[in-house]
Amino acid sequence: MEKDVVIKIRGLVNGFGSQILHDHLDLDVYRGEVLGVVGGSGTGKSVLLRSIIGLNQIRSGTIEVFGKDTSKLNDMQMRDIEMRWGVLFQEGALFSSQTIAENIQVPMREYLDMPQQLMNEIASMKLSMVGLPENAAVKYPSELSGGMKKRAGLARALALDPDIVFLDEPTAGLDPISANMFDELIKDLQKSLKLTVFMVTHDLDTLRATTDRIAVLVDRKIVVGTIDELRKNPHPWIQEYFSGPRGRAAA
Repeated sequence: MEKDVVIKIRGLVNGFGSQILHDHLDLDVYRGEVLGVVGGSGTGKSVLLRSIIGLNQIRSGTIEVFGKDTSKLNDMQMRDIEMRWGVLFQEGALFSSQTIAENIQVPMREYLDMPQQLMNEIASMKLSMVGLPENAAVKYPSELSGGMKKRAGLARALALDPDIVFLDEPTAGLDPISANMFDELIKDLQKSLKLTVFMVTHDLDTLRATTDRIAVLVDRKIVVGTIDELRKNPHPWIQEYFSGPRGRAAA
């Protein structure tokens, strides 16, 4: 049975000045999968994510989301697509001057015209969904732990009931127990909400716990497979990453 491709990248070229990050890169992301994206420092993992959501100007190539070439959409059509994805940026990227409830309501204010009471109810529901207590709604980001901030950022990413969630280093900066709990949360939400998850991470434990496939950025190209498939890949960086001391420890 043919898989439903929700993100289709063909011939993507990204670079800064004379430096090329991605050289005619191809990638398919399937509906309902958790795809992990890894690579060495400077390989453009976050740049790839930002290119898909339109925050990075690509040099050439095409990016299709839900079957539509995003470069050919007008503002209204792009808004329709943006409403179908949510993004958890690194560090959570919460607005420090707003309460957690107000942060979760940002996408609702941006894309929808909703009464305040309904937005409050939705924010409360999203908090519960990510395992935060009800009283977190009136707190400010500075009053939360690192793990709670990540959960609040995830609640905001889920505010509009998206089909796709983009996660940029979701467990970075978390202690092992908090990271493990966040991994479980991602997997549970992915299953219950039937989400497609595009996740940039360097955390082998997270990759092992959550992903269906992994896309590895090497030599300005991309290699995709399961962990077992990638362990058999002879590329030196892939071998070192998945089968080096840390890779074996995570096995």
